[in-house]
Amino acid sequence: MLIAGFPAGAWGTNCYLVAPAAGEECVIIDPGHQAAQGVEEALRKHRLEPVAVVLTHGHIDHVASVVPVCGAHDVPAWIHPADRYMMSDPEKALGRSIGAQLLGELTVGEPDDVKELADGSTLDLAGLEFTVAHAPGHTKGSVTFRLPESSDIPSVFFSGDLLFAGSIGRTDLPGGDHAEILESLARVCLPLDDSTVVLSGHGPQTSIGRERATNPYLREVAQAQYGPGTGTPAPRRGM
Repeated sequence: MLIAGFPAGAWGTNCYLVAPAAGEECVIIDPGHQAAQGVEEALRKHRLEPVAVVLTHGHIDHVASVVPVCGAHDVPAWIHPADRYMMSDPEKALGRSIGAQLLGELTVGEPDDVKELADGSTLDLAGLEFTVAHAPGHTKGSVTFRLPESSDIPSVFFSGDLLFAGSIGRTDLPGGDHAEILESLARVCLPLDDSTVVLSGHGPQTSIGRERATNPYLREVAQAQYGPGTGTPAPRRGM
């Protein structure tokens, strides 16, 4: 399997291109702010042909390049229906103080073909099977994507802004809910194997085992289910 990722834009949002191998079809995850050029460079480098864009949530730092990327390759974008409005109205999604700073430099809107994600569904794209889990808390329509274990790699979990190395997504923007993100962590992340590779929306790669042992938020929800634990919450990342 080939996974090519790079941080894009002012928020360093991780954009990923996922394919069975170089020279094959691929899926693009979260082409955010100023990501279009990096996407094209990765496509050329690995000789990839995109078939879809999939989005972990609707914040502008994750979707700002959806229209140009989808338009250039005539592919659909997949997003949860609860976050679909954010592509056309980022100011409503972020709050006026943040949204107003961005609208002057961005062209917002939907690509020509938008498809909606559902909890528990499987997307068969580019010869890969992505399992979708609705994981609200950062936004109402946040989702994660998981690829099953294969002969050459463990399971891969694209966590968006649900789970980071050492932290979780912020919950103080419209649609955010701290209790809800903790419930999503418990329901979506805790059942995963320790070997599961976590590729998040911001920051470095990690694993479920590492986060289970060291992430104060994941330890908090594990404590609630499995017994006492300790940990001091760390600053949260993402828009």
